[in-house]
Amino acid sequence: MKAAAKKEKSASGETKEKKNLLAEENAKEGSLDWQLTRVRIDGGATGYRGSAIEGYASRQSVKAGESIEFFVSTKPAERFELEIFRTGYYGGRGARLMTKLGPFDGVTQPMPETGEMRLKECQWTRALSFKIPRDWVSGVYLGRLRTLPDDPQKPYWQSYLIFIVKDDRKADILFQCSDNTWQAYNRWPDGFSLYTDPRAAHAPDVAVSFDRPYGKYAQIFDAPQSIGSGEFLLWEFPLAYWLEQHGYDVTYCSNSDVLEPANLARCKTFLSVGHDEYWDERQYFNVKKALADGMHALWLGGNAVFAVSPYKPSARGAPNRIIWRKGLFGGMTAEELKIEERVFKGISYRGPDESEIIGARSIVPFNGGGDWVCVKPEHWIFEGTGMKQGEKIPGLVGWEHHGSPANIPGLEVLAEGTVWAGGTKPAHWTATLFEGPKKNLVFNAATIFWSQGLSPPPGHMLPWSHWSRPHGPDERVEKITYNVLKRMLA
Repeated sequence: MKAAAKKEKSASGETKEKKNLLAEENAKEGSLDWQLTRVRIDGGATGYRGSAIEGYASRQSVKAGESIEFFVSTKPAERFELEIFRTGYYGGRGARLMTKLGPFDGVTQPMPETGEMRLKECQWTRALSFKIPRDWVSGVYLGRLRTLPDDPQKPYWQSYLIFIVKDDRKADILFQCSDNTWQAYNRWPDGFSLYTDPRAAHAPDVAVSFDRPYGKYAQIFDAPQSIGSGEFLLWEFPLAYWLEQHGYDVTYCSNSDVLEPANLARCKTFLSVGHDEYWDERQYFNVKKALADGMHALWLGGNAVFAVSPYKPSARGAPNRIIWRKGLFGGMTAEELKIEERVFKGISYRGPDESEIIGARSIVPFNGGGDWVCVKPEHWIFEGTGMKQGEKIPGLVGWEHHGSPANIPGLEVLAEGTVWAGGTKPAHWTATLFEGPKKNLVFNAATIFWSQGLSPPPGHMLPWSHWSRPHGPDERVEKITYNVLKRMLA
């Protein structure tokens, strides 16, 4: 199921095959050792921080040729090293070692005070500055931190830090990572996410900073092996692995990069994946304008564009390093908000309706698990899948989803069914497709779990939700995704 080779005409009129940077990159030898082997979480099963070694990057994304700073803390103070890997396919290995830095003398960095809006913002001393080599290809990069004990009989400890290398080139697919949502749920050091305000789970005027390490993943299932990587390995990585395996022309960016309309204009297809809940309204309006201009969009996730979360600069003046909860996008009804009044206590601001750019929206109940059910088998999207009316892909819907379809002329519901919150409370989900004004396509798969049906990369664990779980790679999910991309990239 390889992506079709791209051809272009030269100035002389000759047709030649377009250079595929991602194919060339993935032909290089991957690493057999890039995952975390030894992790220690403060407080054990109930904790989120790994203070033995932890760190963060100064920027969500950086271009080749630019510099990025890394901030690291070790407790006790101990020497450490940093290995940087690019994630991808690499013959099934999942990542390639790009460089190894160090050793460095570690220090125990101070715990930040709690500021206004319950903000925990580190102002740590820089451990090192690193200039991204000009030949590094756009992608999601993991820095693996490792302590270097003086006594070889003592254990070493590891954690990740994460950043994105972006570029300005034209590409078929713009893969937007959902790092705003990673940060919204980040409980580092011990309960300071956007969900831990004592007033309500979705309390307004609460902020989080990118100037802090990512703690252990905080939802659904225990994943200490992911500490420091945000939510990338859990939600986005199976799709990135699959796209690069099949030779698609893809470039990567952070949520904050969608603040620049030019980043959308240079690509044919915009891709939101996994749990992409937190958006600045400027992202919304830029994507809406790009759809009007003919860009395609794949929403291979659920609960997308739900919380209005503007950016603020850091205390040091770096742009877009803080997000705060201002309100909700406008899709949910007053009746739904009343049902969840306890959850949304104090929320009053309403943004635009997210279903206008997605095709459907989040509904109450938010959570659940269920089967993905075909209701329009004659549609081209199911070509080659063999799926019949009512056929199910078990466990593919969860742990959050899109429900009520938008009131858009010509919008088609391709799959729909029921999820069960807590195994008992039903909600209706809908997967949709509609055409933009220039015959561009907008596909909504309606589930955070979609990428679980595409690939099983190294280091990945299948999630579960509300007594239901996806079953892993499924040829039908692959074929549907291939069919949609084939139309969009024709």
